Amino acid sequence: MTEVQEDGWGQLAHEMHAEVVAYLASLEEVASGEAPEAALPVLLLAVGQLCAAGARLGALVDVVPEERFEPDSGPDTDLERIRASLHAQLGGLDTYCDLEDPVLSGEVTSGSLSADLVSVAADLCHALDHYRADNLTEAMWWWQFSYLSSWGERAASALRVLQALLAHVRLDADDEQVMEAEMAALHQVDEEPAPVQA
Repeated sequence: MTEVQEDGWGQLAHEMHAEVVAYLASLEEVASGEAPEAALPVLLLAVGQLCAAGARLGALVDVVPEERFEPDSGPDTDLERIRASLHAQLGGLDTYCDLEDPVLSGEVTSGSLSADLVSVAADLCHALDHYRADNLTEAMWWWQFSYLSSWGERAASALRVLQALLAHVRLDADDEQVMEAEMAALHQVDEEPAPVQA
């Protein structure tokens, strides 16, 4: 019996793997552009489920890798195509106001929904490579560590923005104003964000 099974991480790793695969499939679905009217609900559901999975990771005791040094998992996954497609799909809705750190600074900055979604995917894919190589403890360590250090925050920001966008689409009272705002957002010319390094 391996250490990961003794600690109960084997089952958790399999569950996290399923969540990651579902999230990546949702990004691919939206990036394909085949159902633009479903983009916001699909992304909201995918990110919401991933945030719940991340919360479980954060609540776990620290996962300790079996090896002192990380095994080579090969080249990082190239996600630039998905980022560019999501940016194009979202148009003027892609950019939003964000907080640098709501606890320590409160400084307002700008964020990019497509960059957030792909940054999360890049962190998840790095651990996914370890999972596929049957290094379950290493995969769990990376999923947990990157949740606490990066993707958890980016996913939470994306979730809030997606919920706000969907609320505006569904609840804004005047249909004509909603249509004008959507058209303006879709035709807004904003600077293309720098590619995310996967």
